[in-house]
Amino acid sequence: MTAKFDYFIVLAAMRTGSNLLETNLNALDGVTCHGEAFNPHFIGRLKSESLMGISLEDRDSDPLNLVQAIKSAPGELNGFRFFQGHDPRVLEPALTDPRCAKIILTRNPLDSYISLNIARETKQWQLKNIKRRREAQIEFDGQEFEKYLDQQQEFQLLLLHQLQASGQAAFFIAYDDLNRLDTLNGLAAWLGVSGRLSTIDDTLKPQNPEPALSKVTNPGEMEQALSRIDSFNLHHAPSFEPRRGPAIGNYIAAPETPLMYLPVRGGVETPVTRWLADLDAVGSDGLITNQNRKQTRRWLQAHPGHRKFTVLRHPLARAHTAFCSYILSAEPGAYLKIRNMLRNRFKIPIPGQLRKDNYPAEQHYEAFSAFLTFLRQNLAGQTPVRVDGVWCSQAQVLEGMASFALPDLILREDEIASALPDLARRIGHETPPTPESSAPDVPFNLNDIYDSKLESLAVDAYQRDYLQFGFANWKPITGEG
Repeated sequence: MTAKFDYFIVLAAMRTGSNLLETNLNALDGVTCHGEAFNPHFIGRLKSESLMGISLEDRDSDPLNLVQAIKSAPGELNGFRFFQGHDPRVLEPALTDPRCAKIILTRNPLDSYISLNIARETKQWQLKNIKRRREAQIEFDGQEFEKYLDQQQEFQLLLLHQLQASGQAAFFIAYDDLNRLDTLNGLAAWLGVSGRLSTIDDTLKPQNPEPALSKVTNPGEMEQALSRIDSFNLHHAPSFEPRRGPAIGNYIAAPETPLMYLPVRGGVETPVTRWLADLDAVGSDGLITNQNRKQTRRWLQAHPGHRKFTVLRHPLARAHTAFCSYILSAEPGAYLKIRNMLRNRFKIPIPGQLRKDNYPAEQHYEAFSAFLTFLRQNLAGQTPVRVDGVWCSQAQVLEGMASFALPDLILREDEIASALPDLARRIGHETPPTPESSAPDVPFNLNDIYDSKLESLAVDAYQRDYLQFGFANWKPITGEG
């Protein structure tokens, strides 16, 4: 079978995620990306002076000789990364050659500009160990950014024109797509190679996952300078969380009343499930759950006028329950492997065996604070620990729900005492029960340790949830112990 392409070129800019893309391309069987093969300062890799037997001097003398060597290299398909400023003698032949696969990697220019300046400030261009992360803020320079933006747009327009003029199509991939396994495997299919990825390589960590405004020393000036531009999402918090499916098997329907509960894990499932059972005077085992997509669709079709609802919880309270139930606890159901990792590698100060006399409230405050810091890193894709459903962002859970069915009603925990009975009355129940409060966390309630610092740490970890759902500072729910 004839190969679809002879070689590939990744057309990108600095700080657009090209290292991560190269890492995943190289994880495909038979595929090799030879780095920045035509960088004027090195050949392939930083400080390298030769590639495939060709010296830096020989490459500069005849760059197309190296292109031919890359074409002929072992494996199914070979290629390289190319930035504006690399040897221009290579670009036109590649763009006009239909046997060269063009992969165009893009990123929000504001994010790449800020990331580039932070890397120059910290001298850190890649991050593999979060403990070695160097943080810095930069001063935004409006004129400098406009020049940068003009350069990036000029390069993109050049690529677009050359492809249009030669009747070719490129594979466009954005920075935010680099954590999508299906997109990367779609790229492999487009390249015509046989290999596929089973997982995304997570060796490289996002270096600056915070929103753009928090990474500059003069956010007000930056907003003013960009006031005429509305495409940079200044307040957007980048999401590095894995996409979540709808978890249909966890949906819970009443046997008689046309109500279906779409749970968000994190502390309110038990009282809401018990209320749904009480509504139809059955035990919890009488509720309808553990259904697949087909069965759930049949239920929806068989119950016209049905209502689907979900319940959100304040991010700080939800994180505290997750910490107490799955990390602090060593009882059955706790995440013992993650617990050990957080104790040993992340140095969260929890005892190996939890007893009443070896874990005071002051230590609990310190440990929970450290867990919130871990959550910020975890949700930003900077740790080797999975993003679990009990502490993932609730916005991500709802996005997963929406891929199957949207909830008709999104409630907050502090609303359910009145909102759920009101919902039942609208469907025909004259005297519906009142849901109970969530069980108190043990060994300490959030009430026992709450302060503004914990709230601030929660905001850092769950920026999307605070912004998306309008959460204010946490207040104890009536009835909490």
